[in-house]
Amino acid sequence: MCVYMHPYLIPQGTNPKLVCRKVEFQSLLMEAKMVVGVETVVPAEKSEVSVATRTPTTLFSNSVVDLARGDPILYEPYWKKMGDRCKMIISADELMSYFSNSVNLCWFLMSELDRAIRRLHHVVGNAVVDDDRFIIVGNGSTQIFHALLYALSSPDQPEPISVIAAAPFYSSYPMETEFLRSRLYKWAGDANRFDEDQAYIEVVTSPNNPDGSIRGTVVNREGGKCIHDLAYYWPQYTTITRKADHDVMLFTFSKATGHAGSRIGWAIVKDKAIASKMVTFIEVSSIGVSKESQLRASTILGVIADDCQNPKLKEVNFFKHGRRLMSNRWKKLREVVMKSNGVLSLPEYPQGYCKFTGKYTDSNPAFAWLRCKEGLNCEDVLREECGIMTRGGTSFGVEATYTRVSMLCSDAEFNFMLERLSAFNGTLNGN
Repeated sequence: MCVYMHPYLIPQGTNPKLVCRKVEFQSLLMEAKMVVGVETVVPAEKSEVSVATRTPTTLFSNSVVDLARGDPILYEPYWKKMGDRCKMIISADELMSYFSNSVNLCWFLMSELDRAIRRLHHVVGNAVVDDDRFIIVGNGSTQIFHALLYALSSPDQPEPISVIAAAPFYSSYPMETEFLRSRLYKWAGDANRFDEDQAYIEVVTSPNNPDGSIRGTVVNREGGKCIHDLAYYWPQYTTITRKADHDVMLFTFSKATGHAGSRIGWAIVKDKAIASKMVTFIEVSSIGVSKESQLRASTILGVIADDCQNPKLKEVNFFKHGRRLMSNRWKKLREVVMKSNGVLSLPEYPQGYCKFTGKYTDSNPAFAWLRCKEGLNCEDVLREECGIMTRGGTSFGVEATYTRVSMLCSDAEFNFMLERLSAFNGTLNGN
């Protein structure tokens, strides 16, 4: 198929002309109605995915690669090699009660998971989890976030409290905040532009989603409250420089280990009143959290902690494996982006001393914050010219020259992305 190349794709000094492309990306996109990640590419309305297993990704030359989501399936091969070490057998007469620990403030939190969370944080050194801190478990970090908004707001306030985050902020914060149309809180946008003299909740994500930067609070005013989202503060993504010690800290099983399907998130909370309100929210909205998921999480977190503390371990522990994997992916992506004649670029991250590894290490964020040269819509460029679906900068509160690319995809999808970007570079260089 022959298509006209947009002027930005034509090298300087070259007259615009008709360029033949090998792949019919426009027709293959089919308005994004194709599904990738099953044995064949099928229309979305006809696709079926097993409830028990995920079919291995099989990509073809005409596949659309969806890297807009942060589904952490890159860790599947590691856990498959673990065999039965994380296997659980649950009898039909077990785990029947709503209650896990009736004397605990968070009565639906299983003691096994409480101990496993505290132990792993001690081993990694990424958060203070002393006995005076409350662990609140939820159905993924999304429910924990909603519970925190409820706990940090007050029904007595005359107006909904403003929820803010410095741009680029996690794209789901605005929708999650506004979804219930609560009279307790409202989304108020970029923390850098917040100038209202009133109470507020600032959400600080560090390392940040989407750009991987290390963040702190921006507003710092009297009457302000803060949620520290530390979903990516694990050794495979960043350097562990200190034990985080904030009033409220949010973590998620999905990004720590890759087990997104278990829907387990937790918060570490200093204040008992806030922790109690969070428990009330989860109690009313879901009457607790699945015990099966909690046991699975406690088992896996325990195995990770065991391996990290075992000096005789023949295989690398999970975090060392994850760091190697992420570092290798970032190296390959940077090599490809460097050949784009300046059309594409990536942020640089400083090295830091990691107290977990005992070495100076690089940051390898879960997402690549890709930028196109000025005047281009980066999401559109990757979709239309490369057949790669990403999430554009406007979703994160910044300009469309940026787009977020998931680094957590399968090997097949990641390699396809590199091939597509390399082919895109070839058109830029006149090959």
